[in-house]
Amino acid sequence: MTGATGRVAMVTGASSGIGAATAHLLAARGMRVVVNYLRDTKAAEEVVAGIEAAGGQAMAVQADVRDAAAVESVVEQVEAAWGGIGVLVHNALIPYVVKPFQDITWEELGGKIDAEMHAAFVVTRAVLPAMTEQGWGRIIYLGTGLSRRPREGMIALGTSKAALEQMARYLAQELGPQGITVNIVAPGPVEDTRMAGVLDEAHKQRQLAGTPLGRLAHAADVARAVAFYADEDNAFMTGTTAAVNGGMSMD
Repeated sequence: MTGATGRVAMVTGASSGIGAATAHLLAARGMRVVVNYLRDTKAAEEVVAGIEAAGGQAMAVQADVRDAAAVESVVEQVEAAWGGIGVLVHNALIPYVVKPFQDITWEELGGKIDAEMHAAFVVTRAVLPAMTEQGWGRIIYLGTGLSRRPREGMIALGTSKAALEQMARYLAQELGPQGITVNIVAPGPVEDTRMAGVLDEAHKQRQLAGTPLGRLAHAADVARAVAFYADEDNAFMTGTTAAVNGGMSMD
């Protein structure tokens, strides 16, 4: 895939896990990558160094994706250096509690939904002017299979990501005439991420037993799905959800 070479891609939450894997892959495919992070400057700079060592272009930018002023500042900084952002990968994970409904408070459930949607709203609004001006854009949100397939204790994450998926469909309808696609990548459990730590060993074994491909996802598996949606090759898919789960659930 070389069609999007030279495009500017911003990946939120890109200092580790799926975000870091996605940043590396998009850079390897010729995009200039903005590595957004919240706290871990060292990790973000290591992602940038790895990309540059492989011949790619990247910059690390700190911003809380829930802070509109901080995100606007980052977008202005990127535009001054490289021009308008053409690809947004919104991967930043907003904290959430793992509790059953009967134990969760409204602040924990409603707060997660509000923060999830607010962050997506902020980063999307910030990149849309440049995409609209270019007449081309790729927006990819990281969702979760838990939006459609509930799991005990995961109501805060699953419900908030379900809301994000529905917003993506509305945006796909609205932004399509402007040449902007909007899609969701919804992983199942992913090895070596914070979400994977929620699974105890017995639960993990049950997940593996129910997965035709016989393993949990790796961050690189998710990154490849994101990279497809981010590229010129994705000319006619919008408002869709890619389930990266090894066949654990099939719609």
